[in-house]
Amino acid sequence: MVHVLGSRILLHPTDPERSRAFYGEALGLAVYREFGTGPERGTVYFLGGGFLEVSGRGEGPPSSSVQIWLQVDDAGAAHEDLRAKGVDVLRPPRREPWGLVEMWIADPDGVRIAVVEVPEDHPLRYRA
Repeated sequence: MVHVLGSRILLHPTDPERSRAFYGEALGLAVYREFGTGPERGTVYFLGGGFLEVSGRGEGPPSSSVQIWLQVDDAGAAHEDLRAKGVDVLRPPRREPWGLVEMWIADPDGVRIAVVEVPEDHPLRYRA
């Protein structure tokens, strides 16, 4: 068995500065570390229990099968804050049939991001 000690999502955006502005300023993710120099330098953000690294430069946007899931405590407040910052909101928050409140946004390269609130009464909050 592989003993995983840590993990991170790696993104190689088409415009690194634009993506750093999105993740660092619009989403307000805290920086864990930075490395390298110049526009393609690496920035690693805290992402709840993991990390998001924005580094290098991609030749095109990632596959549409790449998505990010972010849990927040209040999807409605996140919606208002992100809209005010000009973030591309693909779908405002709504309670899904499975009980989660989900909103969908996109980063500058079109990576879809689910912003999810787990309501107080949802089974994900409790262990059997």
